[in-house]
Amino acid sequence: MFENHPITVPAGSITGWKTLYRETYHGDLSETEYIATQAANWGADQELEACCEWFVRDWTDIETADTLRAARRPKPPTLKEQALAALDDAVMRGDCITISDALPKIRRALEALPND
Repeated sequence: MFENHPITVPAGSITGWKTLYRETYHGDLSETEYIATQAANWGADQELEACCEWFVRDWTDIETADTLRAARRPKPPTLKEQALAALDDAVMRGDCITISDALPKIRRALEALPND
């Protein structure tokens, strides 16, 4: 049934995701959950690109395709934005910032600022 589906994970992807999980992932997901998440993300990206190609092919509408892509795949927050959010969260919880889990993000953001 699944062998004829137009969106099929390429050979080697699952092995690659297993390797990434074992060598670089430090989150809370199990290996199975991580691979399922990667596969879902990959499939969603394939569908998005197919929609964008349709806009360009049938409507010659590159701008709409770019807008759709930007809206559906927003850039992750910058380190500075993450640090500010973590600081706001720590303040709202009443944490002492020096012992808060926000400190590493704030430190990295500050270190990334130019020395002006």
